[in-house]
Amino acid sequence: GTFGTLQAQILPNRTCIGSAEMDLNLTGCRIIVTAGAAGIGLEVARAFVEEGAKVWVCDVDRKAIEALATSDPEISTAVCDVTDRKGVREFFSTAVVDMGGLDCLVNNAGIAGATARIEDTAPEDWDRCLEVCLTGSYNFAHLAAPLLKESDNGSMINFSSAAGKHGFALRSAYSAAKWGVIGFTKSLAIELGADGVRVNAILPGIVAGDRQRRVLEAKAQRLGKTFTEIEAEAFSYTSIREYVTARQLADQVLFLASPRGRTISGQAISIDGDTKMLA
Repeated sequence: GTFGTLQAQILPNRTCIGSAEMDLNLTGCRIIVTAGAAGIGLEVARAFVEEGAKVWVCDVDRKAIEALATSDPEISTAVCDVTDRKGVREFFSTAVVDMGGLDCLVNNAGIAGATARIEDTAPEDWDRCLEVCLTGSYNFAHLAAPLLKESDNGSMINFSSAAGKHGFALRSAYSAAKWGVIGFTKSLAIELGADGVRVNAILPGIVAGDRQRRVLEAKAQRLGKTFTEIEAEAFSYTSIREYVTARQLADQVLFLASPRGRTISGQAISIDGDTKMLA
């Protein structure tokens, strides 16, 4: 029939695949990425470098920082715990003097927190999760805001999670922290908007990598199920049943940080395969 003829003509010519990359105009932009020596943070840092940006990353993992200094010498590095305010101030002093300012802060640092019922969650585990995932973002934003106001392309991207819009049984500390990141993001978007600084949050879903594997393994152990069962259950709540890649997240960060994203602010952007719930 007519449709079959059209289909035969159209399908072999998928001209949108492999098209030229757009120029995001990030050459020379000055970037800080927290927890940038591995995983999502490292992918974000490398993506910025590919676009010609100047990048400083910090990480609490000294071995990962040392490895990165060798593998990616174009990325400037320092060991820094986002909860150590004195260390954060020292990191900022070094990075900003070296770059001559700041155009974008990527608050990526976070930890999974405890996998346990609330009555079994130790107070110190609760405190540590909020301290890293939420207060760590404050520690960097507090110092970054005045610098971003001086930029003609100032932006901040905070990493939340699908757990920042859904309840998450057995992960209450993590979910609470990530909901907090969204409130923090929206508040700063209003506060800094008059100065031309945009602030957005990224909400990843099930991200491929060691961290996600460990989370699923912990839940499997807690519930007495297999890893395969827990993984299948997690994907059953999504429309697109595949892992999100770190590169997909990096691509979104770059667009938000570029002049092309100049009117996007106050948004909590989900990259999660249309996750309906977490359990």
